[in-house]
Amino acid sequence: MEYLYKNTLSKINTLHNLSDLWEGITNNITDDASKYLIEEANKYLNFSFEPIPATLFMEFKRTGNRVHFEDVYFGKRRALNALVLGEICEDKGRFLDDIINGIYSICEESAWQLPAHNSYKRDTPQNILPDTDRPIIELFACETGAQLATISYILKDKLDNVSDEICHRINSELKKRIIKPYLNEHFWWMGREDEPMCNWTIWCTQNILLTAAQMNEKDIPLNAIIDKATESVDYFLKDYGIDGCCDEGAMYYHHAGLCMYITTKLLDLMTDGAFKDCMYDNKVKNIAEYISNVHVHGRYYLNYADCAPILEPAGAREYLFGQMVDSSALMSYAALDFANSMKDQDAHYLKDEINLSYRLLTIMHEKEIIDYAQKHPKQIPAGNVYYESAGVFVTRKGDITLSVKAGDNDDSHNHNDTGSIILYAGNRPALIDVGVESYTAKTFSDRRYEIWTMQSGYHNLPTIGGYDQLPGASYHASNVKVSDDLTTIELDIKNAYPSECKLHSYKRYASIESPKYDNALIIKDNWEFDKDAENTNIILNFMTYEKPEVTINDDSSKASLFKIGDLCTFKLYGVCKYEIESIPVTDERLQKTWKHDIYRVRFYIAPDVSEFMLKSV
Repeated sequence: MEYLYKNTLSKINTLHNLSDLWEGITNNITDDASKYLIEEANKYLNFSFEPIPATLFMEFKRTGNRVHFEDVYFGKRRALNALVLGEICEDKGRFLDDIINGIYSICEESAWQLPAHNSYKRDTPQNILPDTDRPIIELFACETGAQLATISYILKDKLDNVSDEICHRINSELKKRIIKPYLNEHFWWMGREDEPMCNWTIWCTQNILLTAAQMNEKDIPLNAIIDKATESVDYFLKDYGIDGCCDEGAMYYHHAGLCMYITTKLLDLMTDGAFKDCMYDNKVKNIAEYISNVHVHGRYYLNYADCAPILEPAGAREYLFGQMVDSSALMSYAALDFANSMKDQDAHYLKDEINLSYRLLTIMHEKEIIDYAQKHPKQIPAGNVYYESAGVFVTRKGDITLSVKAGDNDDSHNHNDTGSIILYAGNRPALIDVGVESYTAKTFSDRRYEIWTMQSGYHNLPTIGGYDQLPGASYHASNVKVSDDLTTIELDIKNAYPSECKLHSYKRYASIESPKYDNALIIKDNWEFDKDAENTNIILNFMTYEKPEVTINDDSSKASLFKIGDLCTFKLYGVCKYEIESIPVTDERLQKTWKHDIYRVRFYIAPDVSEFMLKSV
């Protein structure tokens, strides 16, 4: 294991908290931002910061429902952020009483962790109620700590003019709930030896540093905090390949890769430049650029694992990360996406974001980013890429984007999707990855793969002899070959299926312009069963958003037709019959992406046929 960040400690000559983190922010706020943020803050005047009753906390353990608690919990934090931003813009003290109410309401909560995270060991059952003598530090306890530290830091003079007890209360709660347990406990996300990490590691570490950097350094042991934080960053990085692919998918880049930016920047600022070399590390740069490589068009992204295909616009963090690692491609993508989002001010100014620092960075750097977009109006196009570490293949031609997932079924936030395909035509989703429904207790339990969106049968994959894929690292692709020009991928997905399938091989070939087939877009499968296989039935599943139409030729040796809305048409070979299943989208999370029914097309392979092909018309 490489200790890139830990080894940098030897270069530190000075260490301090930050006295000028948000210096000059009011001079950079645009008139549009100020008007919008004051109007938003006005909506929360006299806001009722609800207490959280024990029964609401217990509901998750009793029913598995996360939403009821989280609506109240996050609602309070969003309201507080809106009031703080309004006060920064208006500077009249009109929002202060409501801000103080929000601060005290959050300080008086029994716990800052979510009920879904209320356990001390990884992947163990949650406790029904929190232990107030032993705070748990998890994602949103850390977010809350960073939020309160930022408020105390940026509004300290105003709050002290009311009473110095306000910032004293914040400081007291931060030491009790964040700093003391951080230094005295080991939570799984901190990392240890070869234990696998995920976005939690860098996300929590970022917010620990945001908290510590904005507290009075005399009150906390900064050396010990920096020492532990750098160790966690290295544990996070060890699970990334040199190519920087986020195996949790594009959505989690915002909680993983982008947290690398703030973490590294804070470490560098707190040590007067000791972490400069980390900023120029090749793996860190590749982590930064991942998001622009999986961007399709507009709000659409290639989504694997628990990710949605539609994400919020890029903004200040992506731009500043690109600036930090000297990536003009990332800066171009971020600046233009940010500029294009101005027509949707809620998204542009991160209305729903609970991390106050992200919102502050947005208004602090808005002028700079918009100016960059105006000077560089043509986006640097993303190229073809193969992320070997996670098996993610992406190839493009005009407004067509084809992606194939090799790898295995052991990703963080895993779906059983080895070999699955995502296709965009006309920059619109043709063959889709559905994503994930709203999280419940079941989502992160041993019953995860009972959920339909996790199953290979609801991805663009075959069902073989009645079997779908299974989860785990042993269920993987093999013999992966990618063409030098990154237009074609071949792989064998036999090992992603249980041994009961009696498969000798199952090879998938995908090309955006295959020289073997008149430079057409091709998806071709061929397979061979063991001699003792009894059930050799193959069903090819394809998921679409636009309504599909199929015309079957009675002679299975001749082409049938498969049309996906007005996006694309394929010639179809090897099929004897089909079914189209209309799937209503009833889940609130899925409805944010899919505004009408989605479809599963099931192609039944003719007897004695060992090959299937889609060829674009």
